[in-house]
Amino acid sequence: QVQLVESGGGLVQSGGSLRLSCAASGRTFSRYRMGWFRQAPGKVREFVAAIRWSGDSTYYGDSAKDRFTISSDNAKNMVYLQMNSLKPEDTATYFCAAREPGSIDYRYWGQGTQVTVSS
Repeated sequence: QVQLVESGGGLVQSGGSLRLSCAASGRTFSRYRMGWFRQAPGKVREFVAAIRWSGDSTYYGDSAKDRFTISSDNAKNMVYLQMNSLKPEDTATYFCAAREPGSIDYRYWGQGTQVTVSS
C-alpha cells in the first residue's frame, strides 16, 4: 500500500524559507513521478512542482519558478520542496502526490501539510 507523508509545514514570515518533506513507502518508486500541489481555502488545487524519481527531470508551476526547488533522495525514499522568498499568497495546504509510470493522473496523495506565510 502506497503511503505518502508530508512534513515541514509551519508559520513563516514573508521572505522566509521552508523545506517540505515527503516520505514515500509501500512501493518501488524508481519510475514514478512525484509532485507537490497546493490548495488554499476557496481555491482550486494548484500544481507546484514535480520530479522524476530518477531526478533527471523537474517541472515547475508558474508560482514556483525561481523560488522553489524540488529534489529527491532515492536512498531514503524522500522528496523535498525547498521554498524560498515565501509570500503570503503561498499560504496553502501542500500535498505530495505520486504518479505511476504511463499514467497521466496522480493516484496517490498524502494528507497535506499547512504552510502559512505572514506579511
